Amino acid sequence: MPTSARPIASLTLSFGLVAIPVKLYSATVAAQKMSFNFLRAKDGSRVKQQYVAVNDGKLVERTEMAKGYEFAKDQFVMFSPRELKELEEKTSSTIDITEFVPLESVDPIYFSGTYFLAPDKGASKPYSLLATALKTADQCAVGRWISRGKEHVVVIRPLSDGLALHQLHFQADVRSMSELGIEPVRVSEAELKLANQLIEHLAVKKFDPAEYADEFKSRVEAAIKRKVEGKEVSIAESPVAARGANVIDLMQALKASLSAKPEDPATRRTPKRAPSASRKAVKR
Repeated sequence: MPTSARPIASLTLSFGLVAIPVKLYSATVAAQKMSFNFLRAKDGSRVKQQYVAVNDGKLVERTEMAKGYEFAKDQFVMFSPRELKELEEKTSSTIDITEFVPLESVDPIYFSGTYFLAPDKGASKPYSLLATALKTADQCAVGRWISRGKEHVVVIRPLSDGLALHQLHFQADVRSMSELGIEPVRVSEAELKLANQLIEHLAVKKFDPAEYADEFKSRVEAAIKRKVEGKEVSIAESPVAARGANVIDLMQALKASLSAKPEDPATRRTPKRAPSASRKAVKR
């Protein structure tokens, strides 16, 4: 692991009589969100949130608050912090692997969070053995992990020369597409053929995340920089929206897409964000 990466937990992968000590790392860097504060428009003074009791309109301090569950309309049962603590699961440093399944059998809709696992001291050999075995068998491990008082289902899969851990949503937390009421529509063979040709026309061998950058964030940063420098901010109409307004017929759109001159892959790439000049301007 890079020297800048710091473990957030020490865990043990357990299956059968095998126990592999590992370190848990965050797999992603917290994105610098473009958050805005509420201000009073006339003078730029910051405003703060306060809690008001519905019954009498009086301000309520945090020390006066309790948590309650609304079991019926406007009827609550209250829980003290001690009672809520007793309901939590005891945090465990062990991930109990219960089964091995093909990774493609786990729908990505269940993925909730991603972490890296690295071998702890003395665990390099069994760690590498598990990673290699999963890769050659084209399998991933499914296990249970109790963290911060809650139980999680996790998937552990080989990634490069190591292991990645994905927290999963429980099935009850994932909605069904049937709730949307989408009615099946029959498509013709000609439409399907043109759609497949368009897919083939735009297909690449592998997804490359470096091809995409956060353009919205770049625009906001640039607008902030202009504001800081005392310039006006103008918003241009999205070219994607303008193009979409002209699509009338499905077959016509597919044919037009296929007949369009192929773009150079280099020109399709999202331009990478410029160095942090805009961020420096905001900090002044």
